[in-house]
Amino acid sequence: MRVFIAGATGAIGRPLVRQLREAGHEVVGMTRSEQRAASLRELGAEAVIADALDAGPVRAAVEAARPDVVVNQLTDLARPLNPRKYAEWLEGTNRLRVEGTRNLADGAQAVGASKFISQSIAFAYTFEPGVKTEDSPRLGAEVGEMATAVNELERSTLAAPGGIVLRYGFFYGPGTGYARDGQQTELIRKRQSPIVGGGNGVFPFIHVEDAASATVAAIERGAPGVYNVVDEDPAPAREWIPYMAELVGAKKPRRVPKFVAKLFAGSLVAMATQLQPVSNAKARRELGWTPRYASWREGFRAELG
Repeated sequence: MRVFIAGATGAIGRPLVRQLREAGHEVVGMTRSEQRAASLRELGAEAVIADALDAGPVRAAVEAARPDVVVNQLTDLARPLNPRKYAEWLEGTNRLRVEGTRNLADGAQAVGASKFISQSIAFAYTFEPGVKTEDSPRLGAEVGEMATAVNELERSTLAAPGGIVLRYGFFYGPGTGYARDGQQTELIRKRQSPIVGGGNGVFPFIHVEDAASATVAAIERGAPGVYNVVDEDPAPAREWIPYMAELVGAKKPRRVPKFVAKLFAGSLVAMATQLQPVSNAKARRELGWTPRYASWREGFRAELG
């Protein structure tokens, strides 16, 4: 199978390229720089250079590649996150979610690709108590541009032939904020990632290698629709933050009241205190996929211990 990947040099893009090549697929990776294109060629992929926001070159790149499947892994999260400016930090990614997805979907449809697969997020469900499945209500425009952009990405993807949305959990592993040298890890080392309130927010995590293997499964045998790609052990903040601190040799994390946290973390406080568990049952059942790291506990230990 011939697979076109936009965002092929990102945290999930690189393991995805490698896994697809190991499975015998042809891969064409799209990136914005010659330096990154060279890294794709080292992985055995073809490389094209184009800006995902520029519709003409994107369509030309897809048409030249003639792929069977187009995969959208576009993000723009390289800058350090300032919790007080979370919405500003997401602006580039939100634009890619809307305009970049639309450009890729148009290209996929133009070449008659059998599937169009896009990266979405498993932490945009509403905060009502209960385990979240793919049919659970999603956050809307009331929480800002992030939800609007994610909802538009999913709409454009599912409207395309063979449209598949993969709602990934929080990535950890190489190239992520939760890597040994990642920003989130450094904040925990400095005791700048506190437990807010009771630490009741339940985080859905997924190792980038497991996210990539789920994507390979979707490419090879996924039916159109939405799939949560998370591990099998929902992670309360009051548990994963101290566990990670212990692994990296940091002091126990501080605890701060919600009203104090809102002064420096704004909207992120809601996630830290209200996120609900997310189920991966559909992906396991319908994609025949099982994560190597069933729990973030063993995955964190493998990466950081």
